[in-house]
Amino acid sequence: MSSMSKLTTPSSRRQFLTLLGLSTVAVSCGTGSGGSAKGQAKTLRYQGWAGSVILPELAEDLGFLEDVKLKWVGNTISGPQDIQSAATGQVDFGGAFNGAVVKLAARKAPITAVISYYGVDKAAYNGFYVLKDSPIHSARDLIGQKVGMNTLGAHSEAMLDIYLQRHGLSQADIKRAEPLVVPPVNTEQSLRQKQIQVGVLGDILRDKALQAGGIRPLFTDYQLLGNFSAGTYVVNDRFLKENPDTARTFVTGVARAIEWARGRPREEVIHRQIEIVKKRGRNENTDPLKYWKSFGVAETAGRITDKELQLWIDWLAKRGDIEKGQVKASDLYTNEFNAYSRKDGRQDKRQDKPSETKPASKSGS
Repeated sequence: MSSMSKLTTPSSRRQFLTLLGLSTVAVSCGTGSGGSAKGQAKTLRYQGWAGSVILPELAEDLGFLEDVKLKWVGNTISGPQDIQSAATGQVDFGGAFNGAVVKLAARKAPITAVISYYGVDKAAYNGFYVLKDSPIHSARDLIGQKVGMNTLGAHSEAMLDIYLQRHGLSQADIKRAEPLVVPPVNTEQSLRQKQIQVGVLGDILRDKALQAGGIRPLFTDYQLLGNFSAGTYVVNDRFLKENPDTARTFVTGVARAIEWARGRPREEVIHRQIEIVKKRGRNENTDPLKYWKSFGVAETAGRITDKELQLWIDWLAKRGDIEKGQVKASDLYTNEFNAYSRKDGRQDKRQDKPSETKPASKSGS
């Protein structure tokens, strides 16, 4: 099958917003694993990512989740879908870029963001790449051009819109740039075959494409906004109310995993992730993990700040996807369950090396 056949042209740039609009269905749903104060849930259902290790999985393997266990129920392919599942109680937590979290909250979904889990820094970023001889050199050159990205209405489309806005393009001109869904593994090939004029590349796919040569960056999200936490894990409000101790153990454990990864040698973090993937036995390729550089979380222990959500509130309001003043950043998140302290960090640094540390449990159990 040619890579062109894998391209999907949506009828609307707001395709994902339609999905999120469904969040009003079953907004009163709780989570199946919830419990009373005396018998709080100790198993959290979640969706993973094929070939990747998410921070809760790393936290569990390091023993940071203590008596809380994870139950993998399958893989997701997008953040908006993941948090939608958390809102309706199909899983106990889900993660997405903060714009999707804002939109879902604006639809009155019963969710609260509890910790940042990914972001952008010098090592972890996505770039918008063009062919070396491409006539595209500026924001205005993107008018009428196809831009391939993995998901619409999420991080990459937000970066594209902000880039175009900051370079003075009108909303009418911005709409003439055409984002398309392209599977990440096909983006480089689609770009080189000129089926798209711009391709969003990150991590191993970016590094390999740059190594092959013949492409150049138009801009990167790090150049655009610098260091910032871009996505958060959300939990259903009913789960938080019924299981506050479990939520605190989970969030604090993830916070410890963030700081453990930040403070350990890159090779050690990579080794740990590869071992986790091997142990869960899902026949996954671990080669991409060798290119891991950073989770990109900006704030210590993944604590959330107003500015990380306000950026997307403003973006969505400019697009007309939410009304100005419809949501308030401080109402969308809490750091109440994040009990990480510097003492935790000192303890984490004294842990044995990965080959000597026994995992608390297997992520896929």
